[in-house]
Amino acid sequence: MATSILRDRLPLDWSITNFSDVSKADNAIADLILEAPDGHRAEIQIDVRSRFEPRDVASVSETISRNKNSDAGNIDMVVTRYLAKSTRDRLSEAGVSYIDLTGNICLRSNKPALFISDRGADSDPWRGPGRPLGTLKGAPAARVVRALLDFPGPWKIRELVDISKASTGSVYRVVEFLENEALLVRTEDRSILVPEWPRLLRRWSEDYQFLRSNRVTRWNAPRGIEAFLEKVAGNKSGEYAVTGSIAAANWEAYAPARSAMVYCQDSQQLAEENGLRPAESGVNVLLAQPANDVVFERRVARSDGLLLAAPTQTAVDLMTGPGRAPSEAEELLNWMMKNEQSWR
Repeated sequence: MATSILRDRLPLDWSITNFSDVSKADNAIADLILEAPDGHRAEIQIDVRSRFEPRDVASVSETISRNKNSDAGNIDMVVTRYLAKSTRDRLSEAGVSYIDLTGNICLRSNKPALFISDRGADSDPWRGPGRPLGTLKGAPAARVVRALLDFPGPWKIRELVDISKASTGSVYRVVEFLENEALLVRTEDRSILVPEWPRLLRRWSEDYQFLRSNRVTRWNAPRGIEAFLEKVAGNKSGEYAVTGSIAAANWEAYAPARSAMVYCQDSQQLAEENGLRPAESGVNVLLAQPANDVVFERRVARSDGLLLAAPTQTAVDLMTGPGRAPSEAEELLNWMMKNEQSWR
């Protein structure tokens, strides 16, 4: 099947030969000869796996390198049933081509020159009930990820349970998933550590999105955003957290905010208390009733008393936001990396 996926995407007059049967081989190195119309050839050296995780990237790169010859035309490739986006990204960073049986493919050849990229499934069609956690969706994952992001660690599992307020079983499942994603490492005493927190934050943003993960309603503040926020800051009743552009500007200003994004327990109540009007057009306030209350944890008070979501929560909310929000997220991330001791 992998042969067919690649052959179907080759330009006319290109050919492939000598491909091993990936349905039977596992953890094996196979050879494939790619030939251009002018007769130039490249040897594709393939590592065949039934399952492949981000943590396997380093070992497969080493294995392929050990088995390759010195020909600059060689191509390193992984073939497996399914590759998650995070795994595909890491393979690309390592310069390893790949094919999975759902149609995700990336092949780069310098000699002869060829680039093929296509997208298959974004979820594992072979994942059945009872399999390990496959996403970072849901309240338990959000709680564990926020704890790992907000504090530097290293962590014992019991400490992570206490800080995250997630169940022990949930923490173990999330930790196992993050280890498979190569986002956690174990220290000599078996404590867990996040070596690159920005990578973890980006991975979380693939599964947690402000507009999709929460119940969001759209409103208009007739007197403008600043007047609305001033009123919210002066009202001590209820629980809320301002996120998005306005929160990010507290640490790294990007551009004047066009709208306010606010987490709250009761959108209707907050809207009535602060004079908001339901809106389909002219929207300048988004109220979100959160899927879980971790969004309120470790809030930061602005100089005027306005309560802001933590930098990590603000960043993940901006990463998948509309318009310039992803650019604002990058600016905030840059500030966070330069000033880690001030927020973590």
